[in-house]
Amino acid sequence: MKTNRLTQQIEFIIEIDSLKQVLRQTLLTDGSRQENSAEHSWHLAIMAMTLAEYAPAEVDIFRAMKMLLIHDLVEIDAGDTFCYDVQANYNKAEKELQAAARLFGILPTDIGNELRLLWDEFEAGITPTAKFAAALDRIQPLLHNQQTQGGTWRIHGITRDQVMKRVAPVETGAPELWPFVLQLIDDCVAAGYLQMGIGHRV
Repeated sequence: MKTNRLTQQIEFIIEIDSLKQVLRQTLLTDGSRQENSAEHSWHLAIMAMTLAEYAPAEVDIFRAMKMLLIHDLVEIDAGDTFCYDVQANYNKAEKELQAAARLFGILPTDIGNELRLLWDEFEAGITPTAKFAAALDRIQPLLHNQQTQGGTWRIHGITRDQVMKRVAPVETGAPELWPFVLQLIDDCVAAGYLQMGIGHRV
């Protein structure tokens, strides 16, 4: 029985290596290439640890780190959906639910259930920990776009209004970081990295 359990665990570990092949729209901070979803998840987990002092008191940082490490595993099957692509986002939830069932189903039941509960909590975005994790998920691409002089924003004609809507969860999920986010967006507009006005629908 133990041998079968280990086989399932190793199968899952090998399977999730595929996340390294899923490219995101976000560029690395040096602008050299797109980041992949595994790099994104690692970056967010480190952010949670580094910015823990700005989390609301109710937040469980270790749980947030676990959420962030697994939140995009579903992209192995569902792919990365660009957050500003309205049409592609219509069936995103359905595809990701199917992916979650398959991927977490590879594991022994106890581990699979634990990871699925973490993923479901993040997706629901109701608990303070999930809200903080989601806030970091919004801040990271913001930093990348600032560092690449508008990077993805320029490529897709994204505007300040679109970005403000996207980062809105930061205000409640990490309120101490909200003034920083607002200032960063204003700085990006002033620098010409981000445009005002109506953006393109991609």
